[in-house]
Amino acid sequence: METVRIVVADDNIQLRDMVAEYLKMQSGIEVAAVAENGIEAIAAVERFKPDVLICDLIMPKMDGYAVLERLSCMQLEKRPGVIALTALGRDDFIARAINLGVNYYMVKPIDLSALTQRVFEAAGETAHAAVLAMSGKKEAESECSLEERIANLFLTVGIPAHIKGYQYLREAVRITIENPDVMGRITKELYPGIARRFGTTSSKVERAIRHAIEVAWNRGRIEALDEAFGRNVCSLDDKPTNGEFIALCSSKISMKNSA
Repeated sequence: METVRIVVADDNIQLRDMVAEYLKMQSGIEVAAVAENGIEAIAAVERFKPDVLICDLIMPKMDGYAVLERLSCMQLEKRPGVIALTALGRDDFIARAINLGVNYYMVKPIDLSALTQRVFEAAGETAHAAVLAMSGKKEAESECSLEERIANLFLTVGIPAHIKGYQYLREAVRITIENPDVMGRITKELYPGIARRFGTTSSKVERAIRHAIEVAWNRGRIEALDEAFGRNVCSLDDKPTNGEFIALCSSKISMKNSA
């Protein structure tokens, strides 16, 4: 089996170890090294030549942005894909990281299953396809594309990835696409299912999703909302309910998938 080799760099030892240990258990991934600062990260890249570098942006001695700049100057046979894990959710921080070559920008707290998917994607389609073929998990390929479509839609309507409601809403949309009937059992089945997965309560899931929708509407990007959903969904003064918004997102993505 072709293996994706990674280096994990983060000065938060608990998070670094959690990410490394989780990825070690995933089929097709090898954790070559961990690093607690940017200097160690660069040294690990030079020594182990990883396919993917998972890197925090705020680290001692050399931060993640400096690491990205150094990677561009290094004489590497193949530059590793880079996934930024960070608490920095501002648009200018994201834009700077992307301009420096980040493949994926994930705001903490992170979903480890989503991180696993991003590792394979950042390693390149060839490595990802090889791992999928060997593991018999062909369905993961479509799952990745579904995650991307949901993420792109949320980006368009202005839901920031660093708030808790983003993860809950993403999961709600995914579940609804797979099982549309769940829309009739939101409080009895959908919220409790999401709560179990993330180790929280149904009421917190409901409130966090409501907050995510309010954030999107409070940004005042009604034109983006109309463009995303292809119609006048409502005015800035008339926000949809959680169920209405989940249904809008699910319908939009399902239509794209069948197109």
